[in-house]
Amino acid sequence: METFHLIPGLPDELGLDCITRLPYTTHRLASAVCRRWRQLISSSHFYYHRRNSGATRLLSCFVQTLPPTYSTTGWKLCTSLAYGLTLFDPLTQSWERIPPIPHYPDGLPLFCHIASTEGKLVLMGGWDPETYDPIVDVFVYDFTRCGWRKGKDMPSNRSFFAIGASDGRIYVAGGHDESKNALKSAWVYDLRSDEWTELPQMSQGRDECEGLMAGGEFWVISGYDTERQGMFDASAEVYDLDSGEWRVVDRAWETGRCPRACVGMDKEGRLTNWSEWEAAFQVGTCGVVIGSQTVVTGSEYQGAAQNFYVMEREEGENSKMTKINVPEEYSGYVQSGCCAEV
Repeated sequence: METFHLIPGLPDELGLDCITRLPYTTHRLASAVCRRWRQLISSSHFYYHRRNSGATRLLSCFVQTLPPTYSTTGWKLCTSLAYGLTLFDPLTQSWERIPPIPHYPDGLPLFCHIASTEGKLVLMGGWDPETYDPIVDVFVYDFTRCGWRKGKDMPSNRSFFAIGASDGRIYVAGGHDESKNALKSAWVYDLRSDEWTELPQMSQGRDECEGLMAGGEFWVISGYDTERQGMFDASAEVYDLDSGEWRVVDRAWETGRCPRACVGMDKEGRLTNWSEWEAAFQVGTCGVVIGSQTVVTGSEYQGAAQNFYVMEREEGENSKMTKINVPEEYSGYVQSGCCAEV
């Protein structure tokens, strides 16, 4: 029987090495070469092979306000804020917009959450931008195919929850339900099987908490219970992905301080607040860790222009900060973000 190699005339190991070196921006075109290439490029095994080979690229993905739309006469056509998904590549200093979700062509669900794993971006929850009703929608963007697909809905309505991603799974915990009751429940979404599994509950309800992945742990930081609206707790709860158990970390965060989008972790494993690093982004701060760098956005004061910086962690020295020159169409307010390895 005739053997079909990945690249004619080359052993498959060399053919795989050549395809591995293709930039992610060419994957959609490369997938059209043949069925075998399409199956290879779309597989999770290929993603991990590229990552182990150092061929993946780390990008910052932001939920960001879109530029206002104007009519031909110069009048704004939309008075409310609309959000889209922005990609920033620190290596090339390039910016681009992810195509809109077909279900929401005029803007993302308000206060939606994003996380990324295995070369895909997952967006879930939030409020319908027209009715402001909470939604349970899950959408998955495939960077290889440059397209969206619908995932299995969240098990129940949940707003302002913590989210994190690791090895093809998305973890969510806390937030509040449609009656504004703080939740202590947690679930995990398996990207490959498109299924949800309930996890053990946390020790308390945590509304408006923040999620952070650190090694093999999912951190759910601060938040408040139903009876203490807006009174942010100083503790965090940590879910061990291997043991499947939670532990409470007292005094992990500043009491009364909202943790949304501004939580990081230093080399010693202590939580840090990005808004305290520089006056230029102390309001509306959002930090996205991408390898040894962190992209931080925010403004100097309420209503001021957004600033964008790259912080480089250097061994034995303070972090080096470099301001990013941002095209006007990508200079809007950043609500939240995540790192996408593609």
